[in-house]
Formats: sequence, C-alpha cells, structure tokens
Amino acid sequence: MRIVLEARGLAKRYGEVLAVDDVSFSLRAGETVGLLGGNGAGKTTTIAMLLGLVIPDAGRITVLGHDMAQDRFEALARMNFSSPYVSLPHRLSVRESLRVYGHFYGVRDLEGRIARLAEELDLAALLDRPAGELSAGQKTRAALAKALINTPEVLLLDEPTASLDPDTADRMRAWLEAYQAETGAALVLASHNMAEVERLCSEVLMLKRGRVVDRGAPAALIARYGREDLEEVFLDIARGTGAAAAH
Repeated sequence: MRIVLEARGLAKRYGEVLAVDDVSFSLRAGETVGLLGGNGAGKTTTIAMLLGLVIPDAGRITVLGHDMAQDRFEALARMNFSSPYVSLPHRLSVRESLRVYGHFYGVRDLEGRIARLAEELDLAALLDRPAGELSAGQKTRAALAKALINTPEVLLLDEPTASLDPDTADRMRAWLEAYQAETGAALVLASHNMAEVERLCSEVLMLKRGRVVDRGAPAALIARYGREDLEEVFLDIARGTGAAAAH
C-alpha cells in the first residue's frame, strides 16, 4: 500500500518547553497509527503540525504527495480532523454546521451526505438542534460527522470517543473500522483509551516529553514488556518502570 503521510524529524518548541522532539513516522493507506502518551507528551502538537495549524521548528511533513510547508491546501482538501475539544459553532444547528463545512470542501450531493452520516452516527434527531445545546457525547458524535463530511483519505482523530458511553463508543469504533475498510482511509489516532488503541491501531508510537520512546504493533509492545495489555505498557513507560527503563 502507498504511503499517504510521512513525518520526518518533527520538532516544536514553546519557549523553554520542547513539546515535540525529533518525531518521525509514516502511514500507509488503510492503516491506523496511534499516538500515546501522558498529558504534555506532544500528541496534540504533533497532530496540529500534521494539519498545518502549527509550523514545525524543524522537520518535514508530506501528506498525499504534498509538502505541507509548500502546498498544504491541496492536501487539506482530502484530510479532516475530529476532536471533542473543538466545538461546532454553538448558535448554528448541527445541520447548518455540516452544510457550512460541506460547502468548504465542495462536497457533492451534500444533503445526501449529511443524511447518511446522520443515520450512521445516530444524529438524525439532533440535526436541527443548536450545537451549543448538545450534551458532551452528542457533541462528540457531531464533531465526528463534521470530520467525515468530505470522505477524507487521511483522518486525524484526537480522543474520538471521549464522553461517549461504552455502547455508543463501541458503535463509533465499529463505524470507523467500516469506513476505513470501505474507503482505504489512513487514520492517526491520539487516545487515552488503551482498549480503543489496541483495537484500531496497526502501529503505536509511545511518546514521553515530546520524544518517541518506543513503537510497534500493540501486540508486539505487550509482548516486549511482558504485560497483559497496552494499559500496563503505558504505565510502565509513564513511570519509567519495568522494561521501559531500557528504552
């Protein structure tokens, strides 16, 4: 499968804080890479650089054959992003917001696309409600619909199931898996839900203080650290215990 995203030597400093320090990885069509780490590990800054929202101090990003420093708008038309921490306009209804974003991306048959997303993400009853009146879980689902409005080839997800109950979160993960199988989309996932990462990711980058301290498939990391699941691996690395001390 072709490489659709490549990051090489990314670095970003905010004053005295080196938020991202020499992060490199590549992503192929149909694959999902997970970014794991504690608060302040550099996950959100890395995603912001991949989107072109933050300019790296060093390094290079290529998405869908486009250098993000030179022609990022060509790539952005085929990308999208979801985060429960970035709200839709509060006064617009969910339908109105999806129309606005759909027009930005030049989506064909926009009303049909909105209807399909509303059905699949269980948003039909919420389409005509102002986004500001939605619950946290409803906002998360609406944000995911926004991220999928243009059928992106590269989808960046920051805590995509935050605030969702276990049943709804499971259905959203199943939908993302089906979407990826149907379209061949590549996903970058930042999440604190270790079971979610184990389920969705083909490779995981373990970040600590802005650096990649380990990487590999979830099963390979679990075996390497002699643990039962990825959460135990995460704790080893965060606390500098066990096999993590060697990395």
